[in-house]
Amino acid sequence: MKVDTVHAPATSTNFLKYVDAGLYDGKSSFYRSVRPDDETNKTNPINVIDGDIDGDHAQDKFPPIPLERTSVTGLHHVTGTISMGREKDADSAQSEIFVCLADTPSLDFGGMRNPDGQGFAAFGKVVSGMDVVKKIWQAPVQPGKQRLVTAVRIIKVHRE
Repeated sequence: MKVDTVHAPATSTNFLKYVDAGLYDGKSSFYRSVRPDDETNKTNPINVIDGDIDGDHAQDKFPPIPLERTSVTGLHHVTGTISMGREKDADSAQSEIFVCLADTPSLDFGGMRNPDGQGFAAFGKVVSGMDVVKKIWQAPVQPGKQRLVTAVRIIKVHRE
């Protein structure tokens, strides 16, 4: 993956803080796959995999950061984009990440995947290994829950 520290400095810094602290190493997994056959939001469908620090390490998370909107960064949710997850509040990103498996403008600022239209903070892209991302995306999910039957453990995340 390549992190875009120029266009999305705050989100990249947040992600790299987790990387440097080793909080993804063996303490996180890709746990969710959203795809057309199991999408609950038929109006603004997405194709993504989600990963996050496991619940038993949630106390290690850093405080939420303000949303870096795609209208400011110029980055967009296209195939291979890595973005920060968020809660209902736009300024709530912590450690959750997701990878887009298709161009998804509904995740950008002004897109209506979230009712507030604020979108998500794109901050990087997959530069190799998209075949692995696709395999995770295609793995079996619990019916109607978008949860992978078997979460895919993240062993190590490091800077090069």
